[in-house]
Amino acid sequence: MTILFDVILPVFIIIGFGYLVAWRKMFTEVAVDGLMRFAQNFAVPVLLFANVARLDMAENFNLGMWVAFYSGAFLSYFIGWGLALYWLKRPATDAVAIGFCCLFSNSLLLGIPIMERAYGAQALAGNVAIIAIHSPLLYTFGITMMEITRARGQSLRVGQIAMRALSGVLHTPLIIGILCGAVMNLLMQAGLVMPQGFWAAVDMMAKAALPAALFGLGGVLYRYRPEGDSTAIAICCLCSLVIHPVTTWTLGHLFQLPVGPMRSAVITASMAPGVNAYLFASIYNSAKRVAASTVLVSTALSILTIWFWISVLP
Repeated sequence: MTILFDVILPVFIIIGFGYLVAWRKMFTEVAVDGLMRFAQNFAVPVLLFANVARLDMAENFNLGMWVAFYSGAFLSYFIGWGLALYWLKRPATDAVAIGFCCLFSNSLLLGIPIMERAYGAQALAGNVAIIAIHSPLLYTFGITMMEITRARGQSLRVGQIAMRALSGVLHTPLIIGILCGAVMNLLMQAGLVMPQGFWAAVDMMAKAALPAALFGLGGVLYRYRPEGDSTAIAICCLCSLVIHPVTTWTLGHLFQLPVGPMRSAVITASMAPGVNAYLFASIYNSAKRVAASTVLVSTALSILTIWFWISVLP
């Protein structure tokens, strides 16, 4: 119970506070959108920039951790996509959006604060290594799958689809923050020394990211009412909260991952789909109701699944 009250609940209390004030109309939808725009377009990219810039790439590179985590992610995608397409008989674009809900973990807004509270700031290196390729890889995959699906019967070439996917990824603020952090990391390794005032400003901005994002996430979740499509929602929750972490944990044991990378991979895999899952569905106007309801339901259920994995892991 200590893990639940000391580690998990503080994060969800902030989300719940944002939900409450949105419900009571003390924080308007316009204000929520503004806060989330600040968090996702500015503060969180700065947080990613700071972490990637200071990351010891050589020390924290662990291929087994990446394979374990992303194998679980892609397995979850194809299970969700296949069931939606062939069992639920959803349109092909809906199946891709549902698969993306199963694929995309809330690795940043939930994963980082939960990991930090559970194991300390020094344990975040593995999470940052996962996040460094999380959005670029999964967004590229999701956009590519959707563009291929939408292009059926058209004369689009592989190059055109690839350019659409690449353009969509490179225009994402989170990706820009990661890429800028990687460039800064290389420059610092080459001998560049930035003034202390620069890093003080970066750290001030970064500290605002998670509280603002969690509070705003609560306000956003208030809009998502669980409606219909219960089977599709259940599939998404099962894939993201069970299949992904179980697969990651199994492969982590097979690869004999050290304690730190194992924790980072499994805890990140156990996170619910983030708001990005809904944004992806909204961009393509596909399975929006399933995505919105999945984000809300799975975020609530993840309190229990995160508690389980933190209790199980060494």
